[in-house]
Amino acid sequence: MKVSILGSTGSIGTQALEVVEDLKGIYNIEVTAVSASSNIKLLEEQIRKFKPKYAAVFDENRARELKTAVSDTTCRVVSGQEGLCFIAAEADCDMVLSSIVGFAGLVPTMRAISAGKDIALANKETLVTAGRLFMDAVSEHNVRLLPVDSEHCAIFQSLQAGTHSELKKILLTASGGPFFGRTAADLVNVKKEQALKHPNWSMGAKITIDSATLMNKGLEVLEASHLFNVGIDDIEVVVQRESIIHSMVEFRDKSVIAQLSVPSMKHPIQYAFTYPERLPSPDKSVDFAALSSLSFARPDEHTFRCLTLAKAAGKAGGIMPTVMNAANEAAVAKFLRDEIGFLDIADMVETAMQKFDNIKNPTLDDIIAVNDEVRNQLK
Repeated sequence: MKVSILGSTGSIGTQALEVVEDLKGIYNIEVTAVSASSNIKLLEEQIRKFKPKYAAVFDENRARELKTAVSDTTCRVVSGQEGLCFIAAEADCDMVLSSIVGFAGLVPTMRAISAGKDIALANKETLVTAGRLFMDAVSEHNVRLLPVDSEHCAIFQSLQAGTHSELKKILLTASGGPFFGRTAADLVNVKKEQALKHPNWSMGAKITIDSATLMNKGLEVLEASHLFNVGIDDIEVVVQRESIIHSMVEFRDKSVIAQLSVPSMKHPIQYAFTYPERLPSPDKSVDFAALSSLSFARPDEHTFRCLTLAKAAGKAGGIMPTVMNAANEAAVAKFLRDEIGFLDIADMVETAMQKFDNIKNPTLDDIIAVNDEVRNQLK
């Protein structure tokens, strides 16, 4: 199999390349393209190790630097959004791993679908902002869509125990993040260093902050709604602190099927790459005897309002998920620059959602335009 990796220098991208290494001699995966926003040092290392035909760098100045650095190789360097779209749609590959964080992954992933490439999806914002268009395109071009988020991969696997008509609800698990059990008063003076200390997962800064606010779980609710064709109210968020149960489904006979494994993104990445086969993995097995307990709780949506706001955006539909997502991305960026407080993130999202009128059936151009407008207003 040939794979093009959008976002190869990020957390998912680097782990995907580790999976490629892990599977050597068992399952042959050729990396035909890699990409980064600006981290050309790591990208150069990946080029020299995996020898892809193409590399895309979003920052055009850094792309020129990379071109010089790898001039002794056969790798062709492209740049900007068109460069990303090129390695997604025109590079010689069977599957595109979409692991760019945020809205930036939308257009290249849509182009990949139009080109008939199978999609391993780790970019939840693509489905959040353009779910209807995205799923229609997947159907029209008859491509395989394999979820890489650990929760959605778990749901995908669990659903194989029954049919869609037998499904009662999805139980989407959450770790609760670093501030589980805290009140709003406790979070007034939270600093980014505290919010970036996730108890179970090692992720990029943006996703880690989203996990701390529970916005990440809100985005995953919307993603699950589109992926599995269920209503927002048919998805229940359950805090599972140990991150051993990655998600569950309940069928109408009240049977609950769950997928369990140690907290590692390499499991869902490998499953997407090798589906429908299950191949050996170097990850540890769950040691059930060593587990003292598995704990569960309901999320505190009063304190962590981002989850409520995301679900409200999903129910409103239309352009509102785009408004919500763009406001959140802008707010998280401000928080990481120490320009706003932790609780201000939810306030900024709510204000944006109140300000913008909904567009019920937005086109891709509408989605891009509204995303840009929200961001520009929140700079």
